[in-house]
Parts: sequence; C-alpha cells; structure tokens
Amino acid sequence: MTISNPSTSRLRMIAADSWRFGLIATIAFLTLVDLFAAQAILPSLVDKFSVSRASMGFAVNASTFGMAVAGLAVALFGRRIDRRNGIWISLVVLSVPTTLLAFTDDITTFALLRVVQGIAMSTAFTLTMAYLAEHFSAGMATGALAAYVTGNVASNFFGRLLSAAVADGYGLTTNFLVFAALNIAGAVMVRATLKKTEAMMMTDAASGPARGAWRGPLAHPQLRASFIVGFLILFVFIGTYTYVNFQLTAPPLSLSPMTLGLVYFVFLPSMLTTPLAGRVTDRVGPGQGIALTLAIAVAGLVMLLATNLIVVLLGMALVAIGTFLAQAIATGHVSRTATTDRAAASGIYLASYYSGGLAGGFVLGKVYDGLGWGASVAVLVIALVAAVGVARALRPACA
Repeated sequence: MTISNPSTSRLRMIAADSWRFGLIATIAFLTLVDLFAAQAILPSLVDKFSVSRASMGFAVNASTFGMAVAGLAVALFGRRIDRRNGIWISLVVLSVPTTLLAFTDDITTFALLRVVQGIAMSTAFTLTMAYLAEHFSAGMATGALAAYVTGNVASNFFGRLLSAAVADGYGLTTNFLVFAALNIAGAVMVRATLKKTEAMMMTDAASGPARGAWRGPLAHPQLRASFIVGFLILFVFIGTYTYVNFQLTAPPLSLSPMTLGLVYFVFLPSMLTTPLAGRVTDRVGPGQGIALTLAIAVAGLVMLLATNLIVVLLGMALVAIGTFLAQAIATGHVSRTATTDRAAASGIYLASYYSGGLAGGFVLGKVYDGLGWGASVAVLVIALVAAVGVARALRPACA
C-alpha cells in the first residue's frame, strides 16, 4: 500500500501553481508586448518619419484605438469563439502588421498598422481573460488573473527595454521583426499549452440583440463612474510615458537611446505592487483605494518636473505604481458590480480605458509641442484629480 507524503504533495502543488503562474504570465507578456514597446523608440521614429512629436505619438498610440474597438466587439459578439483557437490565431494575425511596420516609411500606413495590431492584441487579451474565468475554479482564477496582470506589467517593462536595445543596436527594421517573432512564439505557446475549450456560454444578454447589452452597464452609476476612471487612468499613463521620453533625451538629462531603455526598470516595483489591488480594495473600498493609489501617481507626476535623473526615475516609478494599482481596482470593481451583462460591462470598460490612452497620446502631444512639459504635467495632474473625484462615488459591491 502506498502512503501519501503530505510534504511531497504540497511541493507538487506549489510546483504546479508556479508553473501555471509562469505560463499565464508569459502568455500575457507575449500578447501585449507590442502595445507600449514603440514608446521607447519614439525619438528615433520621429527622426525616421520627419514628423512632429505629437503626430508620431498619436501614430504610435493608435494601437489603443484598435484595442478599444476590438475589446468591445469581442465582448458583445465573440461569445461563440473557441478560446484557445481565437487566442493563437489572433497572435499569428498580430505578427503580420508587426512585420509590415519594419518596411513602411509612411506615417499614415504606420498608424493604420498600429490600429490593426491593437485589434489583434485586444482580441487575444479578451479571449484569454474569458478563458481564465471559465477554465479555473473561483479560487484558482484569482491566482490566474494575478499572473496575467503581472505579465501585463512585465510587457510594459521588458517590451520597452527590448525595443530600445534592439533599435539602438540593429535598427528600427530589425526591432519590428524581432517583435513579430515574439508574436509567433506566443501563438505557438498558446496552441501547445492551453486546453481546447468550448465556446463561451451565452449567459449574458444572450436572449436579445447585442446592442441591448449596452443599456444595463451604461445605466448603472457605479459602472459609468468606473468607465470614466478607466479612461482617465490610461489618458495619464499614455500621456506620461509617451512624452517623458523627450524630456529624458533632451538636455540636461540627455540620455542615449540604449540608456533610455534601461530607464524602464522603473516598472519593476509595479510587478510587485499591482497584485495587491485586491487587498487594498478589501481594506478601504474601491473609491478610497483608487483615491489613495492615484495620490501616489500625482506625487510621481510632480517629481517629473525635476532636472535630477534620480528624482525623475522615482517619479516615473510612482506614476506606474499608482496607475497600475488604480486600474486593477477599477477593473475588479466592474467585474464585481456587473450582475448582468458582464461581458458587455467588461467590453465597455476596455473600450473606455483604451480610448483614454488614445486621447492621452493626442492631447498631451498638442500640449507638449505648444506649451512644454510643465503644462503637460499640469494637464496630467488635473486628469488624475478628476479621476479621484469620480472614484469617490464608487462603493463596495454587494455580496
């Protein structure tokens, strides 16, 4: 008779959990690595295309428009898509515009390709989130979603670092080809590791037309507030990390492209703090939690006005910590508050969130070119203060 060893069983469970966490985080990383990587090479892209910083910033962040459109479309119309197949096919499709970016010299074409990238990334992102929610038990899903958030944060860090290093050493063309290879690697990993699942059960708004699913979330005051908060969070995040690059490469800081890539080690603390969003919400509630985390981001924004590199880097780290935490709290609040039409609620939030990113890239570009960095920081601070004001209306969801 074989006697089970509790210690051995426990170690096997830990090993399985660690493997699962690493796998999901890696898939998240490979899905979203293209989203913000181009921000690290923005000065080089401005030189290549010979356009204004605002125009290039808008083109680079055009991917957020695709993210917004596809997130909403998949949430409302993609309930019958097989999760695994949808994810890996989306990543294969993503490699196509990523490859074409290496060979275009036209700014309009560049922007359109970034939109297509956003559509493919958002489709994979939304289907992965659905896969995790449907495939794991309630207890396991919490860890799985935390892994996905961690991979998302890691993509912000390592994607920018890799982009800056490859572009500086081998040129912009090689940079985009490397990222196309990462897209294919993600598709191969998903196909090889995720189990084939049935299409999403049509549990939300399945009995009526898709447009009817919009009405409930948009009529709910708590959800409307969450949508606005999401918009403002990415408005600030994109605005900050797009145009701070120009400050870092200009006198008196005058960082080289490779050194600029190393700057994004400021995202490392966010990988540790973002999974704490649930604890913050449980302790103080969603409204107060968002207010506290965005206060951290406001402090970081003020520090970006300094001319000392250490102070600026600390400020960048605080902005990342605050906005990532606030975004995680807002996302969780949407999930807990939407009692019906959950898919539509998540899709509308995603659309609002990424629309804010698109607006941030455009508006801050105009402010930066016309009035300078000080005025840009003032606009970002005002946006966060507005987000805090809206978030004050958020209350813990009823059990």
